[in-house]
Amino acid sequence: MKKIAVITNFNIPDKAHAAMNVIDKLYSLGCEIYVASFNKERIDRNCKNTNREYLNFVPLEKLFSIAEIIVILGGDGTILESARRAVPAGKPMLGINLGRVGYMAELEINELDRLSDLVSGKYELDERMMLKVELVDKDGKPKNVSFALNDAVISNGSVARIVDLLLYEDGREVSRYRADGLIVATPTGSTAYSMSAGGAIVDPRLSCVCVTPICPHSFVSKPFVLPDDAKIEIKNICQREKVLFLTIDGKSNYEVAYGDVVRITKFNLKAKLVRLKKNDFYNRLRSKIVTD
Repeated sequence: MKKIAVITNFNIPDKAHAAMNVIDKLYSLGCEIYVASFNKERIDRNCKNTNREYLNFVPLEKLFSIAEIIVILGGDGTILESARRAVPAGKPMLGINLGRVGYMAELEINELDRLSDLVSGKYELDERMMLKVELVDKDGKPKNVSFALNDAVISNGSVARIVDLLLYEDGREVSRYRADGLIVATPTGSTAYSMSAGGAIVDPRLSCVCVTPICPHSFVSKPFVLPDDAKIEIKNICQREKVLFLTIDGKSNYEVAYGDVVRITKFNLKAKLVRLKKNDFYNRLRSKIVTD
């Protein structure tokens, strides 16, 4: 009997009802269903006429250790947020799209019949490279360590104003940028913000790092694709602004003071995405991005 955690924003009625449909399907297939305990009141409020007797409510910190598979309903942001706990726990994730594009999701909400293949083990794991992101001050003292499945972005935050950044690789200066910021992305993240900023689209079977300037104030500032063993450092050399901001996967934000350095290397763990269909990267690209 598979132990499956179901994650969505149960505070939104449509998502709560969609999640209960998934839970009903998984329970009918003989699964044990686990949900974070803080969602109990939300489910009681938004799903009054559904059967909730077979839900196991556990604290969020235990959810990822108990479950064998994490089923996530939402858009790519929900999957990215879940990855922060699923990856260290070594748990695979199955995304069911309730967002606009849902590029990382495997199923649409009208494809729940395919959950039988999940339960019977008829799936593949798509392993995705991740980045380790360290923020250190000008004296080399660590301020924060995190990891990214999509990207790390250094910018001026919500204010669209040119900043000055210095890019190093393995201690060697690569380029100085006057731009709205820099994006450092995985192949997974190459189809997100990096692509919108003019970066290359990279097949996720490759293991590399994409560095893309945001609106560079130069004719010659172009994106770089670096090997996966690259040791990237981005130094804040902008004297006009009090602080810049480091954003991880569009969610976590950290202040980057003048002289601070963002160090980015390949993370030692990989995200595991469940694949139930035979759609390859290029089919997914055409159906979810090119024609959207």
